[in-house]
Amino acid sequence: MVDFTLSPTEKTIQQAARSFAATHLSGAKAAYSLIPSHAERFQSTRPIYHAAVLAGLIKGQIPTPLGGTSGSLLEAALLVEELYAVEPGASLTILGTGLGLTPLVLAFRPEVAEFLEPFLKGEGEPLASLVFSEPGGVANWLEEGAPGLQTTAYLDGEEWVLNGEKVWATNSAGWDFKGADLGCVVCRCTHPDIPASASPADRIMILLVTAADIARGEEGVFEVLGHQQMAGHTASSGPHVKYTNLRIPKKNLLCSPGTGAQIVTSTFEISACLVGAMGVGLQRAIFDAALSFSRTSRGGTTPIGHRQSVADLLIDIKMRTETSRYLTWSAAHHLSTSQGKNRELALEAKIYCSDAAVKSAVDAVNLVGVSAYDLKQPFSELLNDAMVLPIFDGGNVGIRRRALQGIFMGEGYEAWATCYE
Repeated sequence: MVDFTLSPTEKTIQQAARSFAATHLSGAKAAYSLIPSHAERFQSTRPIYHAAVLAGLIKGQIPTPLGGTSGSLLEAALLVEELYAVEPGASLTILGTGLGLTPLVLAFRPEVAEFLEPFLKGEGEPLASLVFSEPGGVANWLEEGAPGLQTTAYLDGEEWVLNGEKVWATNSAGWDFKGADLGCVVCRCTHPDIPASASPADRIMILLVTAADIARGEEGVFEVLGHQQMAGHTASSGPHVKYTNLRIPKKNLLCSPGTGAQIVTSTFEISACLVGAMGVGLQRAIFDAALSFSRTSRGGTTPIGHRQSVADLLIDIKMRTETSRYLTWSAAHHLSTSQGKNRELALEAKIYCSDAAVKSAVDAVNLVGVSAYDLKQPFSELLNDAMVLPIFDGGNVGIRRRALQGIFMGEGYEAWATCYE
């Protein structure tokens, strides 16, 4: 993989994703931006999601051995880049389902196969969600002595009883805001069989919550408390939701207490690579827009791209984009071939590419000047879309860098093993 040449299959996936984006995403923002309500903007993208299902983009995020068509994490990164280079808002809904299914894929066993079936049929608009983040924050969710997750569950006969609030979980409320088709809800077990001395990780579990489970419950077992009005990704949905004594069948247990934390960690290591690819896609869009602007004269005698100050900014954006892509591809390759053991590059891809996207967006604004402040130009929207990458999916400062810190300080750490092995 030294020359980063894509295989014929990878090139086919890349081209298919590029074609889908050009056909279904290129005009999406212009259409949904006319809708004032964030919730309604999200719902307006349902036809795009339906097209994604028909195009195999949902099934394409499920590994081939489980009935999907995804062959590797690199293939997923190619898909993400192509979608994000065109329209991040509607793309996040598509990709959020892939994230939502990841715990189910990682902890898969035949007994839970039924929960994957709606996403393999290639019909309808089924949404999945990884329901993890909470209003009080989750950076210290495994810290000894800390409160930990406030969403809890206990076993009552043949049912789990779920209580708590979640926020920022993409797709968690579904299209009708009555619950996603499938939610992988990360919670803390409070069953009395677990000793008081148990560590936070010993209590973490994952429940599979379906829209049907919610519909069977009494009124008020699931509520949407609010829809965030976000600066970027203005057509995606990750509302503030609340579970109140929601009863879930015992068979819906994906990860028993003590096994859920590792699945969550592994899920976010995979998503780290894909956030890297989001950064690549956004930087592609940033560079293309900045390059186009640089070819105008702006009242002078020559295109401004011939001016050194402008060209230097343009060069930096392009170099960051290329660097981000190759780090992301390398991270995806290493994480896949090491069976998840080589986490370092995935974390570095998330941190570097997300920070780079913000820096490139700011450089583009400086390149364009005050005209970038005009909403007719794409630069303010690109900046708003980029700003979330360093702070979601495990914030760079509070979570991702701390994970890297732990790797670096670990006994036996070999600094350049990822390069030379």
